[in-house]
Amino acid sequence: MSGVPGPAVPVGHVEPCPRRVRARLGGRVVVDTIGARYLWEHPWYPRWLVPAGDVDPAALAADPGHRRHDDGYLALTWSAFDAWFEEDEEVHVHPRSPYVRVDALRSRRRVRVELDGVVLAGSDAPVLLFETGLPTRAYLDPTAVDPTRLELTATRTACPYKGVTSRYWAVVTPAGRYEDLAWSYDHPAPAVARIAGLVAFYDERVDVVVDGVRQERPRTHLV
Repeated sequence: MSGVPGPAVPVGHVEPCPRRVRARLGGRVVVDTIGARYLWEHPWYPRWLVPAGDVDPAALAADPGHRRHDDGYLALTWSAFDAWFEEDEEVHVHPRSPYVRVDALRSRRRVRVELDGVVLAGSDAPVLLFETGLPTRAYLDPTAVDPTRLELTATRTACPYKGVTSRYWAVVTPAGRYEDLAWSYDHPAPAVARIAGLVAFYDERVDVVVDGVRQERPRTHLV
């Protein structure tokens, strides 16, 4: 399940954002605009530029790292605010790219996950998650996973397209303990609702066999 498409637009690309963009700070909205723009400073995802007139002065005071562009737009620091929204849905980490597609599809591929020669999970009814720019992830029913090999950790991560993880697990084999190799979303974003409650593993750090073929480990490290 390796191989991913490349970036859709070059770094430096700018285009209009058709969505209402808001940011909240200290319990109130300090950014509210329907005139935002996307700016790609990274090949895979954009940031928002917002018109200066749609930004409360309190936002600028809270974000000393903001940058002002000559066209009257501001580049704000994501982490300086309590929450960001597209329309009425909260978005985590960074804006969703209009060129990224995320699909959660039921499949009959036979997936087996191993580490150090130990079988961690096996299923012939995975949900495969296809996300532009990332390896295909197999999400497996918890009953397909050996619970004796998993230990809960305190880790939580967030994704603009999938939401906030509910659990992470370390994997334990006779060779040792490996931190945060598996995760689950109890309440994922509606677009990928099929992965709710299922378990995925870092293909980059475990051995995955699909329909009898051992997969090459991908190089990325994102969930």
